[in-house]
Amino acid sequence: MTTKNIAIIGGTGELGSGLARRWARAGRTVVLGSRSADKACAVASELTAVLGVEVAGASNRDAAQVGEIVVIAVPWSNHDATLSEIAEFLPGKIVVDAVVPLVPPKVSTVQLPDGGSAAQRAQSLLGPSVRVVGGFHNVGAKKLLDDEAIECDVLVCGDDKEARQVVITLARDAGMRGIDAGALANVVACEALTSILIGINRTYKVTGAGIRIMGIPELNG
Repeated sequence: MTTKNIAIIGGTGELGSGLARRWARAGRTVVLGSRSADKACAVASELTAVLGVEVAGASNRDAAQVGEIVVIAVPWSNHDATLSEIAEFLPGKIVVDAVVPLVPPKVSTVQLPDGGSAAQRAQSLLGPSVRVVGGFHNVGAKKLLDDEAIECDVLVCGDDKEARQVVITLARDAGMRGIDAGALANVVACEALTSILIGINRTYKVTGAGIRIMGIPELNG
């Protein structure tokens, strides 16, 4: 795991750049991908200056080609097109799909796509040679920009147990607990929960409402 570099597709957005910040600070090699390589390089340079460790920027295709673990953090509207653009570089890799199928203006209403979830669509589009894992759906992106540990668990779903464990380690490196939530089919609940949390934020006038799983002694602390 320590040798694997991470490509974040959609790395210039709040979620992507927030994860990049935390993983780079934890010692991971990170490259930000964007439709605009210039934009990715600009954001990467800003992070490098702030963190004192190098973060690289590239086009989505170039980032996907060099990344050993590829994180998808694009808006739902770009999900399928982005996967199609980079698909040739993904066989044999772990792809972490962090996309939530939010459909404006009703983003606080659950609106799951055909195929069940974004992550399941990714698996269907990419085929069995790619190990798709769903994760990082329920953490407020702005919280990732802080340097403190986040009191939010990351539910990790995928059909490959080893790949789930890799993503659980990534959650730890980002300052959160990763919880093995089972098969990829279960990611439907994780993606749907994001809309519920958005509604909770609005109702209670808070930011970054998250989830915490209780009663797992071996994970406490």
